[in-house]
Amino acid sequence: MRFVVSTTQLLKKLQMISGVISSNTVLPILEDFLFDIKDGKIKVFATDLETSMSTEIEAESKESGKIAIPAKILLDTLKTLPEQPLTFSFDEKNFGIEISSSTGKYKLAGENPEDFPKIPTAEDSSEVEIPSEILGRAITQTLFAVSNDELRPAMTGVYFQLQPDGMTFVSTDASKLVKYKRSDMVSKDPASFIVPKKALQLLKGSLPTEDTQVVVSYNSSNAFFNFSDTKLICRLVDAKYPDYNAVIPVDNDNLLTLNRIDFLNTLKRVSIFSNKTTYQCVLNISGTELKVSSQDLDFSNEAFERLNCTYDGDDLEIAFNARFLIEMLGVLETDEIKIELSSATRAGILVPGQVEEGEQLLMLVMPVMLNH
Repeated sequence: MRFVVSTTQLLKKLQMISGVISSNTVLPILEDFLFDIKDGKIKVFATDLETSMSTEIEAESKESGKIAIPAKILLDTLKTLPEQPLTFSFDEKNFGIEISSSTGKYKLAGENPEDFPKIPTAEDSSEVEIPSEILGRAITQTLFAVSNDELRPAMTGVYFQLQPDGMTFVSTDASKLVKYKRSDMVSKDPASFIVPKKALQLLKGSLPTEDTQVVVSYNSSNAFFNFSDTKLICRLVDAKYPDYNAVIPVDNDNLLTLNRIDFLNTLKRVSIFSNKTTYQCVLNISGTELKVSSQDLDFSNEAFERLNCTYDGDDLEIAFNARFLIEMLGVLETDEIKIELSSATRAGILVPGQVEEGEQLLMLVMPVMLNH
């Protein structure tokens, strides 16, 4: 069995799905790509049992067949070859593979394609279409706030809430929370599910730059993302998502408005002098001035900076973990941001100064105890 394929095209497609493959897997077959050759096209699959990806590549082939090829050795070889047609030949009995380039031959051992895990199919599923730009934006805005705590499985993914009045994407790690809503994207059938972090990282990296419709299908156990000639399938997190609306404070009478980049750069500098366990930065707000300060008593380090701001409310002193604020400000894109506050012991809410039509974005961050 043989097929001919372009080096560059093959490398580009394999790199896109190679992130699925785990380096410390228990099953050797999971370190392979499954090649399925049929009708002059190759479908390539990669999986770690939780997440699977597939893509299609044009090829010259008169035959049909399947082979599992070790991913690392194939990728390492393709990275060093210039653009040219590569001929793959393999024996369907002993799974030996020979790759021929214009200057040489490379032989390696493949594996039995029948041992490759079965990829889930979208049975009894509902589906909705989301433009790739909006889906990519939703992932970017929420992914950083996902928890890595395996003891709280519900928080290890992004919560998708599909409703007739809009789509909401939520992530939290109990210290920070992000709620991103699109009222211009609706779903006839209400549904909610939790998509794990790894799947969303892979999806974000493979979404096309040109605007494409992503067909999102889902059933009780899996979600399927289908776009261009690429598919991503992931097992959903089987847990109940916490009631996130209950933790969002509603009466925030103090409103602070300031330049995002100025505030971000100030926090980056001042936090260098903060305690490396808490990263505590104190915000002192009075009138039109914000004072940002930090100290590390163990090393006698301290710093403060003053910023101009617009503030409507009572004078307030509140402390936050600077790293959380830096993450949030790095993801926000507007020149101006608003921070809604109520007291030193209640969560602060960051919202962008301007949003697109049909878009709502809210970021919540818990305060840290002031230590005087």
